[in-house]
Amino acid sequence: MPPPPARSRFFHAPVSVRSGRKCRPAHHSLSKNRGAPAPSHPPGRRSKYSGQSVRAMRMRLLTVGKKRSRGTQLLVEEYKEKLCYYCDFEDTLIRSNPKLTSDVKVQVEAEDTAMMQQLKPEDFVVVLDENGKDAISEHIVDLIGDAGNTGSSRLTFCIGGPYGLGVQVRERAYATIRLSSLVLNHQVALIVLMEQLCRAWTIIKGQKYHH
Repeated sequence: MPPPPARSRFFHAPVSVRSGRKCRPAHHSLSKNRGAPAPSHPPGRRSKYSGQSVRAMRMRLLTVGKKRSRGTQLLVEEYKEKLCYYCDFEDTLIRSNPKLTSDVKVQVEAEDTAMMQQLKPEDFVVVLDENGKDAISEHIVDLIGDAGNTGSSRLTFCIGGPYGLGVQVRERAYATIRLSSLVLNHQVALIVLMEQLCRAWTIIKGQKYHH
């Protein structure tokens, strides 16, 4: 088993599980080793991986929540189809409040345990949290590129339930980010993240999408 990857310098830091259909990329592109730390780029700066060859490691989205609305799921499937062009992508939904408790602390701990059961030692874990570091699109690119240069076999993004992530998952993370200074609805955050993952790959590939 490979040693755990170093934490990102920029990003300081189950119960019922529903897994979506896995997908495979059209091809995998391997990169040369570049070192793990991701620098903080001012807005408008190019990522060090822009237009470079990056390892298309497996990617997973692990979320806690209720059954998604039809509109949200349609958008998820649309972005999954796009992401599958670049990498092997999996979407897993863990049911919120698995113990059906009215105690918020017990609920968060149960969701935390459920999420930890889904993580493997070789996962490069990134969590979304309202207290995380602000991230621009180029930072997402750096996370993908840096994760590919470690011994990790999968890049996993975690979104918690209505009361956020538990202690175990927070401590397990190598990077903690937020997509906005606004507090986003769970399903909105999910769609924003998936769009940014697609955008990140177009930046890596040098495709005409990100301006």
